[in-house]
Amino acid sequence: MDTSGQPERSETFSWTDPKVGLKHLPTMSGLDFLSGMRDGSIPRPPMASLMNLRLLAVESGRVEFECRPGEAHYNPLGVVHGGLACTLLDTVVGCAAHSTLAAGFGYTSIDLSVSYLRPITLQHAVLRAEGTVVKSGSRVIFAEGRVLAPDGGLLATATSSLLVFAAAAPTQAAPKA
Repeated sequence: MDTSGQPERSETFSWTDPKVGLKHLPTMSGLDFLSGMRDGSIPRPPMASLMNLRLLAVESGRVEFECRPGEAHYNPLGVVHGGLACTLLDTVVGCAAHSTLAAGFGYTSIDLSVSYLRPITLQHAVLRAEGTVVKSGSRVIFAEGRVLAPDGGLLATATSSLLVFAAAAPTQAAPKA
């Protein structure tokens, strides 16, 4: 029971150790890595399990995800917290950028600008999110994303700049003295 006397609800989720997927990263192009995640040969990251995200489609410069918001994603106002939409948008713009990278390269967000257009509720059962590269580059990639309701209505949009960098080779722990 919570402080108001209502029964508490709970949810559990499972994930694979992220190191399992990360070991493939240095030797695979972004497109191949994401394709493996879509097909299940590379496990999805823990965040995807937590946020109920699933990669549906990937091609160079474009990805599509679905997200199933749950009651646990609600904020005190009775709608899905904007952080879920923001995370979903950050994911699709980042993965769209990643899909254009050669093996040995990574990226990180420089900025992310999100516009929330309509509230998201459980009535939106399954959201679709698309990420597209607007301009590729060897140092910076520009991408945009959008979150859509099941009926195709636009719920949120984002633009992002992502820094491209050469991925560091895995290092071994320093020997203990």
